[in-house]
Amino acid sequence: MDPIEIQKVNADDVMDIRHSVLWPDKPREFVKVPEDENGIHLGLYFDSILVSVISLFADGRNIRFRKFATLPEKQGKGLGSRLLLHAIAHAQAEGYTRMWCDARTDALGFYERFGFKKFSEPFFKEQIEYYKIERML
Repeated sequence: MDPIEIQKVNADDVMDIRHSVLWPDKPREFVKVPEDENGIHLGLYFDSILVSVISLFADGRNIRFRKFATLPEKQGKGLGSRLLLHAIAHAQAEGYTRMWCDARTDALGFYERFGFKKFSEPFFKEQIEYYKIERML
């Protein structure tokens, strides 16, 4: 039996992983986004433990993902890749034509393996460099 299960979760379920992985030095409230109540939140469970999360937000034919995070001890095992592929498949099945996000520069290589390409100049959030990236679906 596959120890991996991906399912929709609620916004509260993603907050702890978002906080601990993406912005551990900020207050927990910092990882909330105004659109959370309208988003689709997906969680990857490994052996029944939530270890990776991603949130999707529709805008016309585009879908944006935000706050994609995998627990550090589970990184490098293909779990985040499985979750991202699931999110891409979900977006395609729902008829979206483009997926995009603000990606940290140090994660660009990861996203490029899934066909994402930069479409902006670098910019900063809290001293961390980002690019806007996109993938046509």
